Amino acid sequence: MSRASIHLVRHGEVFNPDGVLYGRLPEFHLSDLGQEMARRVASHFQSQKNDGAKLVHLVASPLTRAQETAAPIAAALGLEIETDERILEAENRFEGLSGVKSRLRSPRYWPLLRNPMKPSWGEPYVQQVDRVMAAVQDARVRALETGGDGAEAVLVSHQLPIWVTRLAAEGRRLWHDPRNRECTLTSVTTLDFEGDVLSGVRYAEPSADLLPGAANIPGA
Repeated sequence: MSRASIHLVRHGEVFNPDGVLYGRLPEFHLSDLGQEMARRVASHFQSQKNDGAKLVHLVASPLTRAQETAAPIAAALGLEIETDERILEAENRFEGLSGVKSRLRSPRYWPLLRNPMKPSWGEPYVQQVDRVMAAVQDARVRALETGGDGAEAVLVSHQLPIWVTRLAAEGRRLWHDPRNRECTLTSVTTLDFEGDVLSGVRYAEPSADLLPGAANIPGA
């Protein structure tokens, strides 16, 4: 039975001085700090490769911030970036707004909050898990075809899709408090597989020392 590992990487800090919930909006680039975070996570994977890890496949969401985070990883590992829309940010009805927390006091937005367990303001959590796990399984197969037993792939995605995928992988409920997500900027959530069966989940924060003071507005 072939072993494989899929690393789900959240993008780095985004330049977003107006505090917009950017969601799937185009042209939100990494900040200078975000670029440093991207280099940091690239070094994290380069060190693993130097220690013998078979990092053979790299995929990124089509959104700018994910592509820019993937670029130094591609350079460090000598891989091409493949783009997969299945790992992009979740849809969100608040996309494009700033100061979302204060706007929730307005009755005009209350209908969007009628079912936080789905959630009613955006793409259902179950739908996010289904599309991300489909991409993960495809990446697992591609990695094994390229690298054989023990092959690994990196998928650069976004906080909410990664987090709900982890919740599902660990058998936990999908609805949650966004403030409690363990998925910091350029964090690495690793799904380990034995054959096509998930055997474990790991988590790492290569940019932990860069997080204090970083802007961290969830895209969804």
